[in-house]
Amino acid sequence: MKLYADAPGHRLRQLVGDSLLVVWVIAWVLVARAVHDATMLLARPGEELTRAGRGLAERMRDAGSAVDGAPFIGDELEAPFEGAGNAADQVAGAGVAQVDAVDQLATWLSLAIGTIPILVLLAVYVPLRWRFIREATAGQRFIDAAEDLDLFALRALARQPMHRLATVSEDPAGAWRRKDEGVVRRLALLELRDVGLRPPA
Repeated sequence: MKLYADAPGHRLRQLVGDSLLVVWVIAWVLVARAVHDATMLLARPGEELTRAGRGLAERMRDAGSAVDGAPFIGDELEAPFEGAGNAADQVAGAGVAQVDAVDQLATWLSLAIGTIPILVLLAVYVPLRWRFIREATAGQRFIDAAEDLDLFALRALARQPMHRLATVSEDPAGAWRRKDEGVVRRLALLELRDVGLRPPA
């Protein structure tokens, strides 16, 4: 598999593009993490509410247990403390629910903020790179000798713009049919430059 072009300029552009893609992905991952952390700050009141509710419930039940041993009215005194403990448990549960909601919001928000820009760039850049890799890998198999230039010259006649063909010869198709080696090589070079391959010596 041929990942990069033979021509130094073309290869440099590809390396810079790949490096920028990696930097782009890392940057948006860091932004997504920062958004997640910033959003999770909203969970602090819920965490404090949970701690306070659980602490209050524990103290109410401890107080209820302490008065339970009082003669005659111990059970009656314990009931209000038990009720207050249950109410404090509900407060703690509300705090847990708030923390869970903020956690889900932070997760989805960070995923959306980080994933969308990454996917947009991948959708544009990866198909271009894949097309080059596929074309260059296939073309490399046909370019091991000077005789193989004929195939690339033919592709140039079919694919290159007319103004570029005119720079090679006044009659590029006729010169190709006559197997004019100079014209065939120049035509092949047009195509090879686009594919990113170096011609044989």
